[in-house]
Amino acid sequence: MCQDLAFCTGLMAFYLMDKMVFWEGYVSDELMGTIAPIAMYWIYGGAYMLMPPLKRYRLHTKREEEERNIVGLPTVVKGVLFQQLLQAAVAKLLFLVTSDSKPSEPVTQPPIYLQLLQILIGMFVMDTWQYFVHRYMHTNTYLYRHIHSYHHRLVVPYAIGALYSHPLEGLLVDTLGGAISFLASGMSARTSVYFFCISVVKTVDDHCGLWLPGNIFHIFFENNCAYHDIHHSLRGLKYNYGQPYFTFWDKIMGTYIPYQLVRREEGGLESVPLKKLD
Repeated sequence: MCQDLAFCTGLMAFYLMDKMVFWEGYVSDELMGTIAPIAMYWIYGGAYMLMPPLKRYRLHTKREEEERNIVGLPTVVKGVLFQQLLQAAVAKLLFLVTSDSKPSEPVTQPPIYLQLLQILIGMFVMDTWQYFVHRYMHTNTYLYRHIHSYHHRLVVPYAIGALYSHPLEGLLVDTLGGAISFLASGMSARTSVYFFCISVVKTVDDHCGLWLPGNIFHIFFENNCAYHDIHHSLRGLKYNYGQPYFTFWDKIMGTYIPYQLVRREEGGLESVPLKKLD
């Protein structure tokens, strides 16, 4: 019943967003598709960072975060901002090449069901791209050591560190993966605003380190912050590559590790693998 209610709420929210496009007449869909995901990253991630300690819901203590992470917050913020600069440049180029409407022309959107289908296709394509590129960056020693290890300097992930990575990885995995998903799905620039904002918020949530009651992403997706926390652990680097939506590629390719949330004696929660990690 809870899942049905969440689904209906999400569908209604999407319908209302599609009917009430607050930026229409002020900025183009292409510009909104460029800046909105960046804004959502800092709004949603910043909200997590400004929350009180909430120790009973944390997957790691603040002390663990300070002791185990190799890179500091200022470096993370600068790294994310640089990646978003590259992301904005690619988005601008992508929309310039694919847009066939003039600013003065009214935007005609496809039916809601078609937009939802395009978003689902985009999710599948993005997951496929990110799974195999992400996995290759782990299995190729050179790529892991010199590129992907940047992201794993955050052994204990937190919200605004979700996109912290080597610039080349950010370009190949996140930015190029998003561009391919957009092109393969055939979605419009306006639909892409919703798709990219959802993808960014989901990615931030997967790194937030908080298991909050009623979190809609935990209801809809098995791939969540507890699932991804296994991957960020030192013993789980070869598992749970899937991101940001589904777990099917992990299950098909034999890299799936389910988890169980266990209450810590000192407070908070721990994501414990239900299979032995090599």
